[in-house]
Amino acid sequence: MKYILIIPDGVADKPLSELGDKTPLQVAKKINIDYLAKNSIFGISKNVPIGFEPGSDVAILSVLGYDPATYYKGRGPLEAASIGVKLDEKDVAFRCNLVTVKNNIMVDYSAGHITTNEAKVLIKVLNEKLGKDFAKFYAGVSYRHLMVSSKLSDNIKCTPPHDIIGEDITKFFPKGKGEKILIRLIEDSNLLLEGHEINRYRRAEGKNPANMIWLWGAGRGYKMPSFSERFNVKGGVISAVDLVKGIAKCLNLDIINVPGITGYIDTNYSGKAEYALKYLRQGKGDFCLIHIEATDETGHDGDIKGKIKAIEDIDEKIVGTLIKGLEEMDDDYRIMFCPDHPTPIANRTHTGDYVPWFIYSSDKIVEGLDSFDEISAEKGEKINAGYKLIEKLFKEEKD
Repeated sequence: MKYILIIPDGVADKPLSELGDKTPLQVAKKINIDYLAKNSIFGISKNVPIGFEPGSDVAILSVLGYDPATYYKGRGPLEAASIGVKLDEKDVAFRCNLVTVKNNIMVDYSAGHITTNEAKVLIKVLNEKLGKDFAKFYAGVSYRHLMVSSKLSDNIKCTPPHDIIGEDITKFFPKGKGEKILIRLIEDSNLLLEGHEINRYRRAEGKNPANMIWLWGAGRGYKMPSFSERFNVKGGVISAVDLVKGIAKCLNLDIINVPGITGYIDTNYSGKAEYALKYLRQGKGDFCLIHIEATDETGHDGDIKGKIKAIEDIDEKIVGTLIKGLEEMDDDYRIMFCPDHPTPIANRTHTGDYVPWFIYSSDKIVEGLDSFDEISAEKGEKINAGYKLIEKLFKEEKD
């Protein structure tokens, strides 16, 4: 049996007046997704436990079968694992976004989806001018980076930048032990980056400048049982996002590198499916997670058309390619399709609401949904502890 888990990050949404009180999932043309859902078990799942911030870190751990109440210790350490930064006992890791701020207002949590090459230059400047012996900055991908310090506490409350678009940042500065130091770093980064030549160039091109850092997701290093220990299956992960790669490393899942994947709407959708099939065909593992960030980013951007287009690309280029390739294999297979959390267009940030899911089994066709969406899925099974859902993917059928 081959197993594929598809996580369309943030795809779940709410009805929009612009779409005739329908959601992007209801409006998008998704022939392949609906075909699978029509022959699947289905329902809704709450992947963000009460009391947790609705981030992809918490939610993806849930989807992968790890109870956040037991295993979640902060986002920073997962980001560190993804880029191979080893944390000592005293180290605290922070997610470090490059953002756009104007007159103290958070304009853009991603600095216009700054390129990785541009970002590396700015991270190097931050290291040289602000890091010194106190902290070190590590470059990630696009706007997503890391700061590590052995002189700061993880007992500090920080707000993700995508939660405060259009808000006065001073209302959301870090609170807790070491807050003055973090605030000073944030403010000094603005003085340092505002006039940098890269940002002068970006403004000239009509792009948002990366004129400040935003620190959040503090945490210390920790260990979790491997995925193969939990579910007795070896597997791999395909994602353009450092966080997801970090989770993969912590769970001892293979990271499958795919050329041209970006974490945005211009990603190599078909390549993700093709490399997943290749991984399974070569016998490197029997499980593959395909994570797609585009639906989350378009939600943050408030881009209705972009989100619908991303869903349609996932349907045609990922799900369609997978169905064709899996049917050509000798093995039976199962596909689980489940968002981590909603990223509603109207909110432009994550929520902890229930998300729709389905699990298709090639060896056991059942009566499912005519159309896969948030409202239709409510007719199915309601799973309150999201980390239990994946057990259904690996469940041995007795009949």
